[in-house]
Amino acid sequence: MAYKKGYFDSDNRQLTDVFRELQETRLQYETQNSKKSARVHKATASQKPRVSYKNFSHKKTISMSILLIVLICAMAIALFWSTSISAKDDSIELYSPLADANKESISIEINRHRLNAHNIITSNASLEILKEQVIEEQEIPFESLQTERSTLPKGEEVILQEGVNGKKNVTFVRSYQNGELTEETILNEEKIQDYVPQIVDVGTSEFLAKAKAHLNDTLYLTKSSSLYEGIDTTSKELAKIEQYFDVILLELPNEEWCKVSYEGMEGYLHTSDLTSAVASPTMPERNRIQKVLIKLNMDMPLNQSTGLTLADYKKILTGLPNDKNDVFKNNYEVFYNIDKKYNINGIFLASMAIHESAWGSSQIANDKKNLFGYGAYDATPYSSSYDFDTYAEGIELVAKVLVKYYINPAGTKIYDNEKALATYYNGPTVSDVNIRYASDTEWHTKVYSYMEMLYNRLKI
Repeated sequence: MAYKKGYFDSDNRQLTDVFRELQETRLQYETQNSKKSARVHKATASQKPRVSYKNFSHKKTISMSILLIVLICAMAIALFWSTSISAKDDSIELYSPLADANKESISIEINRHRLNAHNIITSNASLEILKEQVIEEQEIPFESLQTERSTLPKGEEVILQEGVNGKKNVTFVRSYQNGELTEETILNEEKIQDYVPQIVDVGTSEFLAKAKAHLNDTLYLTKSSSLYEGIDTTSKELAKIEQYFDVILLELPNEEWCKVSYEGMEGYLHTSDLTSAVASPTMPERNRIQKVLIKLNMDMPLNQSTGLTLADYKKILTGLPNDKNDVFKNNYEVFYNIDKKYNINGIFLASMAIHESAWGSSQIANDKKNLFGYGAYDATPYSSSYDFDTYAEGIELVAKVLVKYYINPAGTKIYDNEKALATYYNGPTVSDVNIRYASDTEWHTKVYSYMEMLYNRLKI
């Protein structure tokens, strides 16, 4: 009996399907065989002895068992050969005693693709699909609300209120296959907390960005300028402000004018005339020197410290072309210390020493370390002048005399808990000292000229 082509073709056929179809084939065969036996029995009934039903049934059962065994063996052989049969072979012939008895051959067509029951069972057993529903808490990003401000440098941001993220519950259905996430579906979102917006001011001022400044900062003048009452050069002029002087920035009505505070006055300046210490790092030092120099005049009080630093004194008294013997270079620290200790203008004291000793080159200065000719009388200046072991000793004695008798009013507290006697006091200026200190009426102008020269060395 020939089986139809395609009997084993499907890769998806289950083993149970194969055996079911084999069973159906066996039943069809038994039916056909019964009909043939009946015809043979009728034809030979008169010639052969009668066979008992019991014997016949027993023989029939044995035949069917043999047939089934043959079919199963044939199936096994067919399955085995299917792995090695050529791709061009479409069928094989199987020999069977049953087929020989009926003069028929059983032809079974074998599919090129072997039915692998083990793979079918394994692949189906390993497939695992899982779905789960979960609820997750997620953040809701806050928004940023920005406002442009002309009172801030361009590009700068000031956070007025920090933003805070909100919260929400999100319900998901997630599908997994063999442990890997294959699908995610959002079922529901529930807000549980609102976000707090971030509030930000964003600067737009080109001037402040260039000057690297903010409101209430100290700014410095790049050149001498006038302080006006209003935003107009035709408005009233309140003051003249020198180069390098400082002001406080109060307001910025526009990019060309700004409102400032200067020595208690409030007015308006051109923004183009201002800078900051951040943009111009040398400005604070120039400002300090300028404030020192602005006080320099014939009427400046000498009973005050200059406010200069030790570095300033070194800069002023080092490298003087006329200091041939380096007297002032070697004693700049002495003048600085006396300035602080006795509250006397040390530059005035150095100027006196230059004038009296001819830059430290006089005989009294060289022989007696006396830069001031202290104690000398006009008749016998050399013999009457004091001798000192060092220049520093003579400088300090003259400073104490001036503080006690010449530049301070009577009763002023001075060094070592003493008070000024003011025996020769006519005032605190260099011209006042001239009246009782020197017989030369032009002494004060000569000393002051040296003061100007020394002070101006700070600009170098």
